[in-house]
Order: sequence, then structure tokens, then C-alpha cells
Amino acid sequence: MPHPAEIRIVSRRFGNPEARTLAGYLADEGYQGLEKALAMTPEQIVEEMKASGLRGRGGAGFPTGMKWSFVPKQSARPKYILCNADESEPGTCKDRLVMEWDPFSIIEGMTIAARAIGSRQGYIFIRGEYRYLFAIVDRALEEAYAAGYLGKNIRGSGMDFFLYTHSGAGAYECGEESALMESLEGKRGLPRLKPPFPAIVGLYGGPTVINNVETLATVPHILRGGGAWYAAYGPPKNGGTRLFCLSGHINQPGVYELPLGFPLERMLQEVGGGILEGKPLKAIVPGGSSTPILTAAETAGLNMDYDSVARLGTFLGSGGVVVLARDTCMVKFALRIIRFYRHESCGWCVPCREGTHWLAQAIGRFHAGQGRPADIKLFEDVASNILGRTFCPLGDAAAMPILAIVRKFRAEFEAHAATAACPAPAALEPQSA
Repeated sequence: MPHPAEIRIVSRRFGNPEARTLAGYLADEGYQGLEKALAMTPEQIVEEMKASGLRGRGGAGFPTGMKWSFVPKQSARPKYILCNADESEPGTCKDRLVMEWDPFSIIEGMTIAARAIGSRQGYIFIRGEYRYLFAIVDRALEEAYAAGYLGKNIRGSGMDFFLYTHSGAGAYECGEESALMESLEGKRGLPRLKPPFPAIVGLYGGPTVINNVETLATVPHILRGGGAWYAAYGPPKNGGTRLFCLSGHINQPGVYELPLGFPLERMLQEVGGGILEGKPLKAIVPGGSSTPILTAAETAGLNMDYDSVARLGTFLGSGGVVVLARDTCMVKFALRIIRFYRHESCGWCVPCREGTHWLAQAIGRFHAGQGRPADIKLFEDVASNILGRTFCPLGDAAAMPILAIVRKFRAEFEAHAATAACPAPAALEPQSA
């Protein structure tokens, strides 16, 4: 059952197995957005998306309509629409639910996007570990082709669009858009140097739009209800709702669709049921493991939208809200994060490859009781030398959370070094960055 605070737009069909079939999808207002889009010009579709205030739900939060508008109207090469379904960010578990319960919304959203930029071909790049979802998505594609919602001359409109699924191979790096395109082209998933950006030179050298699953699944609802209708659910420049993934030390973890700008305190207490065992809040990760952490003091009065979170020096990211109770060891938490990024680094950039390796080793040794006070400055120096010095954002994703944890919880690191053991973290107050 949905929580009373939820506004279910993208998640409206969650839990309804009939929505996985074309008949069930059509019975629940499916493809009404595409019907409207087929009667509109590409420019009108883009303007509707801009009016909606929809920003990318994959991490960067870039305005979707603006991204589509960057694609040149004329191109000697084919244009492509890509769905980034390589959901690998720790703390994030929403896109799989869209694929599991509402695959046609992604297909319809991609078809509308294709209409907007003049594309005839697209791919849904699905995380390799999500093998069970291929049967669901491929079955939906078959029904869409059979009913004329994909293929040549879609619904007699003269528009052609061909859509396929493609499996990732378990690499976090392929969630980065240029590495994703390299993988689709049959090459090793390494990032490309930018510019040129995908909207100009993307897949196979053609103009390409890459959007997240949740972003594309939102598009049909916007076309059906109108951009102004959707924008009204959130504050200015933060239109609509989004899927928040609540996890960590919370009584009611789960994926909840809430309007942007929803108060964090209500999210934790009312929606999430409060912190486990009634413990005080220590910190939250606001948007997946790559986003800088916020202390309990920083979260006071915080509304969960892109701009409000950005004012605190972090990001709403992929919507993965990880809750940490007062007795969490922040050195151990930093170690868990950096071990993940060391494992997932593609090794292409020296600062990322070497920096994540040395940070994992040094923080591991520090947490094991072999640390020195000088190590704390070393952690900052190594992370700072990764930040902004790599081809893709993975280096930043590894460096930013480490810098935030060390700077905000320095007393805890100092206590580790002084006692050669893990102190009682609840007794140590965080510091301002």
C-alpha cells in the first residue's frame, strides 16, 4: 500500500501485474502521452518538457527538455535514444521497480523522446545483475512491436522507431554515459574525453540522448497531463515528484514517490517510521554513495529538492537516501565506500586507479588500529588529488564522500588514531566542513 504522503505518478502501476501487459497498460491511460506527442511538432514536445521542470533522475539533475534541445535538427548520422538502466549506485534501488512493474512507460517515454529529436533507433542498457528483468522488458517490446507502437510507421503516423535491450556486464563504470556508449559499441566500457558531448557526437558518432529509467518513465505522464501540471508538484526549477530510496538505520525502508521539496524530517519520521531503536540521527547520505554526507545538524529544516540540497554542498543524486544512526562508525563507513570505488574503478585514469587503491589501503589500516594522526591529512590530500582530475565522474564520486566524512567527523578519526581502536562514535560531535 502507498504511504499517505506519496503522490504516485511514476509508481502508480507498481504492484499491478496487469500493467506488464499491453492490454493492462492501455487500460490505465497507457500510450495517451504518445498519442498527444504524435500530433505535436518536435519543438512543441521539447517546450512541454522544459515547462515541466523535469530534471534527470539518474544523478546529475540536468533539465531534460534542455538536454533534448541540444540535439541538432539536421544530422548526416543517425540519432539515438539510450535508456541508462545500469542502476549500480549504492543506496539506489528504484529503476528496477519501474522495469519490473511498468516497462511500457519506459518504451513510451523513449518513443516520445525519439519523436522530439528525430531518432529512429534506441537501446535500453540494463545492468548485468538485473537478468530477471530482461524477460519482462523484452516481452513488453514484443507486444509493442506487434501492436504497432514500435517499428515502422508507428500507429500510422509515418514515424519509425526501433528499440532493443542490451545487457551490461556488471561494471559500475558503464553507468557513466560515455562508457555506456563504448560498451554498446562492443568495446571495453571506458569513458570518453568530453567535449564533444553525446548530444553532438554520441553512439556510433551520431547525436545521442541518454536518460535514466525514471526520467523516461516520467515523460508519458508529462505529455498526458501537461508540463505545468507536473511542475506544480515541486518548487520552481524542481518540477514534479521523484522516487526516493530510503535505506540504512530506518524502520520502514523502501522506495517512496514524494514531491520534490518534501521535508527530510517528515521523510525520516513520517514516511520512514523513524530511526531504528529510536536512536538519534547522526548523518544522511542524500543521493547515493557518491554524494557528500550531511550531518544531523545540517539536515535541520532541509527540503529534498535539487537546489536546497545543493546549497549545502551536496547533491540529490540518484535519490538514494541512506540514514545513519548516532552510533555509526564513520571511519568504517568511509572504508566501505572507498572499497567499493576501488573495486569499480575502470583503471583508465591514474588519479582514480592509484588514488582509490591507496585510500582503501590507508583507511583500512587506520580502522584496524594502525593509524597515525598524520594519516588524516593524508586522506584529504589523496582524495583532493583525485577530485576533478579524471575522465569521468567516478573519481569525483570516490573523492567527494571521503572528503566530506573526514572533514565533518575529524574528531572521530582523531580518536581512532589516539586509541588505536574504534571509540564510541556516539560520544563524538561532528564538525562543520
